[in-house]
Amino acid sequence: MNPNTDKNIRSFRRVSTITVIAVYFLILVGGIVRSTGSGMGCPDWPKCFGSVIPPTDVSQLPENYQDIYLQKRLAKNERFVATLEKLGFENVAHEIANDKSILIEEEFNPVKTWIEYLNRLTGVAIGLLIIWTVWKSFPIWKIDPWIPIWSVASLFLVIFQGWIGSLVVSTNLLHWMITFHMMLALLQVGLLLYIIQRAQDLLGNTAQQAHIPSKLRWVLVLGLVLMLIQVVLGTQVREELDQIAFSMGNMLRDQWIGKTGTSFLIHRSFSLVLLGVHVLYFVWAFRYSLRKSQINLWSQVLIALILIEIASGIGLSYFGIPAFLQPIHLLLGSLIVGVQFVLLMQFRSHVDLKFKTTE
Repeated sequence: MNPNTDKNIRSFRRVSTITVIAVYFLILVGGIVRSTGSGMGCPDWPKCFGSVIPPTDVSQLPENYQDIYLQKRLAKNERFVATLEKLGFENVAHEIANDKSILIEEEFNPVKTWIEYLNRLTGVAIGLLIIWTVWKSFPIWKIDPWIPIWSVASLFLVIFQGWIGSLVVSTNLLHWMITFHMMLALLQVGLLLYIIQRAQDLLGNTAQQAHIPSKLRWVLVLGLVLMLIQVVLGTQVREELDQIAFSMGNMLRDQWIGKTGTSFLIHRSFSLVLLGVHVLYFVWAFRYSLRKSQINLWSQVLIALILIEIASGIGLSYFGIPAFLQPIHLLLGSLIVGVQFVLLMQFRSHVDLKFKTTE
């Protein structure tokens, strides 16, 4: 391979890897925003209280600031509802239009405002990193045009995600909007990991690998599907806990779990199913893959993350939902999905290499 081409590919991989790490950092920051109840720390978007740099004291705001920003949010929601109705989502539009929680405007809290503001700054940084990723992908066009194509797609996705983030604010953290926002973040991670792996494949892979049976891949696919379901279940539990916390004035955290319904029981029991599937996967991966191979090493990372994730869930359940554990629990779940996706791409690369070798 041409030295300049090799250099361009490696440069692209470095930048895109930094971008993936930044996205995971944003997921962690987003978890901190939710665990501290700072989601409405800035009542408008993209600015915060109408400023590029938010206020530090309520005296910097007009006396009727709550009414001002409530009216702005309601006006934006009316446009959103009208758009949903035109697209045929009448039920969703009706739900938003009649959701009384949207009418609640929080009082200014400088700590929550700046936590949310830092969350937005992180989002802006990721946008810039993805633009950088797109720029670095253009020199690879002649070798693999799909890398710049998917890079541009990731840029459009982050723009769309920013718009959804604005709607999360305008709808006062509407429950399904938060879940959708989270799933978009995981989609962004998957897309970036995919183009990183494509770039890695261009550099060649000479590592020897044992025969990997198809059943190993399929049990991992099952694990990925179950993990995505678990993430959705977890967001539903979190939404229920948010409502309980609000009703109890964010006090008596040790009583919150006792007030949850079946969603928590399903989420907790489902973790045992996940553990069983991944233990089976790990046993087979350990049996069929070579020691110190990429598949073997990533499989060890996966089972370790699963165990730590379950441990953090136990900590949340039995120790009064410590605020610091909530974003960690969310981050671990996101990392598990990422590692599963990396492993599936490793399997694909292994099959491609085997096919080329036997041609």
